[in-house]
Amino acid sequence: MIQEARDHGGGVDAAASRYGGTRADWLDLSTGINPVPYPVGAFDMDAWTALPDKGAQQALIAAARDYWQVPEGAAVLAAPGASALIARIPALALTGRVDIPRPTYNEHAAAFEAAGWQLSDTQAEARVIVHPNNPTGQFYDGEPSGPDLHVIDESFCDIAPDRSLIKHATQPGTVILKSFGKFWGLAGVRLGFAIGDPALIARLEQMLGPWPVAGPALRIGRQALTDQKWAEATRTRLTADSARLDQLMTRAGAALHGGTPLFRLYEVKDAAQWQTRFAEARIWTRIFPYSRHFIRLGLPAPDQWHRLEALL
Repeated sequence: MIQEARDHGGGVDAAASRYGGTRADWLDLSTGINPVPYPVGAFDMDAWTALPDKGAQQALIAAARDYWQVPEGAAVLAAPGASALIARIPALALTGRVDIPRPTYNEHAAAFEAAGWQLSDTQAEARVIVHPNNPTGQFYDGEPSGPDLHVIDESFCDIAPDRSLIKHATQPGTVILKSFGKFWGLAGVRLGFAIGDPALIARLEQMLGPWPVAGPALRIGRQALTDQKWAEATRTRLTADSARLDQLMTRAGAALHGGTPLFRLYEVKDAAQWQTRFAEARIWTRIFPYSRHFIRLGLPAPDQWHRLEALL
């Protein structure tokens, strides 16, 4: 059955309740999270017991600046996940009209509407671009400027850093979002970044209050963002694995519609039927309330490919 909006990936507990099995029995392919996460390793206990210190925060910000090649004149803010930033961004400007090209990640529209904004594709005072888009994987090719408030969501852009629009971070009214959970596969760390107009970043910082990022997240984030070797190897693996998934799905009758190396979007005759078929094998996928033909799959972990291969 097609899910009702407002939909998200995840929801394995509900899937297990409906189709059977325990959570441990299920392979969750409904998200775009890297199934081979960055190795966290061990760190000092004071990361858990002490309030996050300024030194750790500054070290994380410095790592983020270097990793994303943030231009001088743009500010960087670490937050407890990109979602926490998305919920607060509409308060950065007076309510009006916001242009959010769809289909796309639905939390942006939900946040703006909750703050009293009106969705409109003409004469908008704010604009949101998801780059690359979720779920289509399409990159934005226009000039990212215009409205008073301009949000560029690059949550999935670490798969293609050369396509980033980070050079526009110095433009007035611009906020670029980065997510840590997806490419690094550590969604539970709850770490995200806002990069852009210093005045807007300062207001977001005030909204978040003191110590917004947990001590362990500060240390894990800094370590991961300075490990370029891991990032390069991960991009190579994700590209190969997404091609492998395409081969399996197209052989089974699906047509590739789009996606990124972290998730793939396929067009099928009946998406709900395909989702049910996967669910009966304890594999959870993503379908959308606005399309009866789109089904999205993330990548399985290396030791789980046999389940897909057996089903397809």
